[in-house]
Amino acid sequence: MKLVFAAATNSDAAVLAALHSAVAGDLTRRFGPGFWSSAPTERGVLSELRRPKFSRILIARTNRRIIGTLRLATKKPWAIDTAYFTAARSPLYLTSMAVHPDFQRKGVGRLLLKEAEAVARAWPADAIRLDAFDADAGAGAFYAKCGFREVARVTYKHDPLVYFEVVLPPLMANSK
Repeated sequence: MKLVFAAATNSDAAVLAALHSAVAGDLTRRFGPGFWSSAPTERGVLSELRRPKFSRILIARTNRRIIGTLRLATKKPWAIDTAYFTAARSPLYLTSMAVHPDFQRKGVGRLLLKEAEAVARAWPADAIRLDAFDADAGAGAFYAKCGFREVARVTYKHDPLVYFEVVLPPLMANSK
């Protein structure tokens, strides 16, 4: 499967909302209702797309179909306590990620995260941080397999979370 990665545009908003809804519905069917059961609306996606200085939404396409997405943001999400993370001057936060259920376990998510690292370096950022639900519906094992390091387990408003990060070492200049 050949994937093409790009920044999302306003014309992608409805498809992105539908993608998140499909993933939320799949998780709810498999694990019951939880915070994973909600999905952004098209209006919510459009709102995020209007803030390119503060967030970027990446998409993965195959045969013109959007099958995966993630959002990187400069603003810390409410559930993250930065005291647990490695010191970083310019961290980004991965605040949502979704791969269509028909394309899960095929490498799409892993490749999206690699693309996110490239985007983060160009931003420039020196770390990517995230929280994942510490529950069967959570993606903690996936992030660990993709090279993210677990830094803490916390409870926020009765929800068990796992904090992960990847520190992006500076790129070495080519020496001649």
